[in-house]
Amino acid sequence: MKPHVFAICAYKDSPYLESCIRSLMNQSVESDVILCTSTPSPYIKDLTNKYGIPFFVRHEKSDIKDDWNFAYYMADARFVTITHQDDLYHKDYVKKLLDSYEKYPDITLFTGGYTVVKQDEVSGFELVEFLKRILRFPLRLRHMSHLSWIKKSVLLFGNSICCPACAYNKERLGAPLFTSPYHFALDWDTLYKLSKLPGRFICVEKPVLYYRVHEQAATKACIEDNSRAREETEMFQKMWPEPIVKFLMYFYRKAYKEYD
Repeated sequence: MKPHVFAICAYKDSPYLESCIRSLMNQSVESDVILCTSTPSPYIKDLTNKYGIPFFVRHEKSDIKDDWNFAYYMADARFVTITHQDDLYHKDYVKKLLDSYEKYPDITLFTGGYTVVKQDEVSGFELVEFLKRILRFPLRLRHMSHLSWIKKSVLLFGNSICCPACAYNKERLGAPLFTSPYHFALDWDTLYKLSKLPGRFICVEKPVLYYRVHEQAATKACIEDNSRAREETEMFQKMWPEPIVKFLMYFYRKAYKEYD
């Protein structure tokens, strides 16, 4: 079995897709790369031909959960990273993953920190990422990071784990991976499910990803149609009584201005 695959989820014709591909092809430890889409186009096909990337089309209506599950299914490897087309990956991403697996073979989830990119410039750590880094602190206790309550603790005040930075151990987790009914909170709900299963969450607290925020980002769209607030409220309701849910959502709504 291959150790790792980057499974790019391409949607329409992103101007950032080629930069993403280059960051995957330039890893210090080589990894296979595939591209999956439910919106095929000559633009996407030309890029896969240019870089020699296997190209898979899902012939159904675009849907984030189904698209992610398709990419996960098509990736034939122990670890799968569902790669977001707009982001860039640090050259040592795969190296850090495989080094972690060598030390902790019970890993079900690998992740790390990230740097926000706005207007095509690396802006450094934003306040939001600084707070998330604090929330991820329990995962630094690696000798305890297999315990369910440790894994859940990093999700209690929101999803402190950056979705595109995650590599999932397909050998241990099986398929389908994404079973949540949510759109925006799909990753948060999935991690909450995984936190209850046997296996270790490993987080490298150095940036492994450059996360791009832009006008067409799905996160921004979910804020505008209010689905983000609804789904985040429901996630908090799984973990907290209603007064605390209202308190947390007050501050979360203020944080949405980050995408303005």
